[in-house]
Amino acid sequence: MTTSIRVPPCQVSGTAFITGGGSGIGRSIAMVYAQNGIKGLALADISTSSLDNIQSQLKSQYPDIRVETFPLDVAKEEEIATAIQSAAEKFGRIDISIHGAGIAGMMAQTHELPLSEWQKVIDVNQTGVMLCDKWMVRQMLTQELRPGYEGRGLIVNISSVMGITTPDARLRATAYTAAKHAVVALTQIDAKMYASDGIRINAICPGYVDTPLVHDAIAAGLLNFEIEKSILRRPAQADEIAHGVLFLTSRMGSYMCGAALAIDGGYTA
Repeated sequence: MTTSIRVPPCQVSGTAFITGGGSGIGRSIAMVYAQNGIKGLALADISTSSLDNIQSQLKSQYPDIRVETFPLDVAKEEEIATAIQSAAEKFGRIDISIHGAGIAGMMAQTHELPLSEWQKVIDVNQTGVMLCDKWMVRQMLTQELRPGYEGRGLIVNISSVMGITTPDARLRATAYTAAKHAVVALTQIDAKMYASDGIRINAICPGYVDTPLVHDAIAAGLLNFEIEKSILRRPAQADEIAHGVLFLTSRMGSYMCGAALAIDGGYTA
């Protein structure tokens, strides 16, 4: 006699806070969440026009979902703190937080990289994620435990395939690579520190994704020498990354903690 195993659905619930939520991967995560059970979206982005656009689209397609937007520069701690506190007040709690705002920055070898350009990338891609973790953890620690797998909250930091390996030297992605490695390390230490508090933290490490950040370079073939290193030999679409985030933050990913999940078409194989 065989016993059937009930696999929990890949659904999410409650409220999600997403930085970089106006475009690219963040926008796709918002749409995928809307399709899979989320009831509230707090979207933060430096571009107010992008926020207006995604809010309008979500309201049109999913009128039952509440959407709040927060213009936000993740390089500024006071803006992060204010946005998270405001979102928590509006929704009552934040169940899922995705820290995805990022920039590519100047591509230059270390000996030619101006300190100001290094600092710009570090401020957004590394320190910005740390500050989002800091203020989101503070918020989640005040929240009641939810029954089941959710605990007090779930956090996903968006790193990069360059957070677990290094690109071809021709890309000259010095600051970007350093920052994305730091995001993985931050995720791992935070996961250890806060799991006992009911806060589960993971990272995703996307390969090359056809988003507005790199679309022109991909279209012009400037990244072919990197993309062809993946087994699938193509860039990802943003929703392919969003589905990985959905997995991590649903009950399907309930045993994932401190992971750096590569969604890279086989780049790191």
